[in-house]
Amino acid sequence: MALEEYLWMVVVGFIIAFILAFSVGANDVANSFGTAVGSGVVTLRQACILASIFETTGSVLLGAKVGETIRKGIIDVNFYDNSTGLLMAGEVSAMVGSAVWQLIASFLKLPISGTHCIVGSTIGFSLVAIGTQGVQWMELVKIVASWFISPLLSGMMSGALFLLIRFFILNKEDPVPNGLRALPVFYAATITINVFSIMYTGAPGGLQEQGQGD
Repeated sequence: MALEEYLWMVVVGFIIAFILAFSVGANDVANSFGTAVGSGVVTLRQACILASIFETTGSVLLGAKVGETIRKGIIDVNFYDNSTGLLMAGEVSAMVGSAVWQLIASFLKLPISGTHCIVGSTIGFSLVAIGTQGVQWMELVKIVASWFISPLLSGMMSGALFLLIRFFILNKEDPVPNGLRALPVFYAATITINVFSIMYTGAPGGLQEQGQGD
């Protein structure tokens, strides 16, 4: 195929990617801001504005590693060396399937995961196009394992943090001074973790790649 023959698929893929981003926002942002909006901390309009800014920023700064995994970590792209058009069509199909299901789930108010959707869609097209040999199963095992390990570890860490806050702040006769003194510590820890994540695994050329290059 000549490169010009791929152009229409690139345009269609861009449009589908926009719809997919909309569907991800409709579902995942609700998971992030549901408690804040429900408690009245922020309004629905403010949540939409904040999500538009920080979801976009997060995808730019932290999406490179995830994008690389979705692109060639789940399926073996070497099988498509002589059939680039098939790979492109498969990836577009995966985006369509993921976007449609997430939109349906949003209308039905189902709390699903955008990551689960795109991973499942990618595996599905590869199974149809190439068969079981086209899927990198060990990488898939790692991804699925992370879906179980992440909630467990985050639950343990949040529980431990809440115990510390309750002991050193909430149980005090006047918790406000201790709370104000603890705020800079929490802010500093959050910023440090985010900056490290961006530098180590986020944007291309981060610390991990530099270390490998050296």
